[in-house]
Amino acid sequence: MQQVSLAQKGTEAKMDYLKKGMDDLKIELKTDMDELKKLLQERVTNGERIVKETHDENKRNVNHDSIDSNVGSKTHHIPKIDMRKFDGKDPATWILHMEQFFDLNNVQNTQKVRMATLYLEPNQFVWYQWLCSRKQFITWAIFTEELVAHYEDTKSNTFFSQWISLKQKGSIMEHIEEFQ
Repeated sequence: MQQVSLAQKGTEAKMDYLKKGMDDLKIELKTDMDELKKLLQERVTNGERIVKETHDENKRNVNHDSIDSNVGSKTHHIPKIDMRKFDGKDPATWILHMEQFFDLNNVQNTQKVRMATLYLEPNQFVWYQWLCSRKQFITWAIFTEELVAHYEDTKSNTFFSQWISLKQKGSIMEHIEEFQ
């Protein structure tokens, strides 16, 4: 009987030790979760503050531009044009038309994507929203590359589609030799 009670006491001691370990883990996990919640709340708050500051800055800029235009200062007004909306067909030509429009109107690089998205059909705008969910920052170069990659007909082997997808492989000399 003595041996059974010693074995039971040993098992009970191990169980107590495991329970204490579990309690310690729970406390540590709760502390970590609390710290994580504070960090996330801080990030969300900072993100909201940054968005608000950006929004306020944009409002100030718009108001400033409006005031400037009222006092005769030259501001850049982009005329409304009859640009076809991108319907998923022939992205390379659509991109060229947009770039001509941007060049003619001196559109800043930072505004190109925002302006181009105004000329997307609803299904293509859904694609753009998907792209935004994948990429944190979308430049005009990224936008056009992703647009062509998604919508370009891979069976199309026209000179223009080859030119648009042209990428250097190897050295410059090898690249030049490829076209001789």
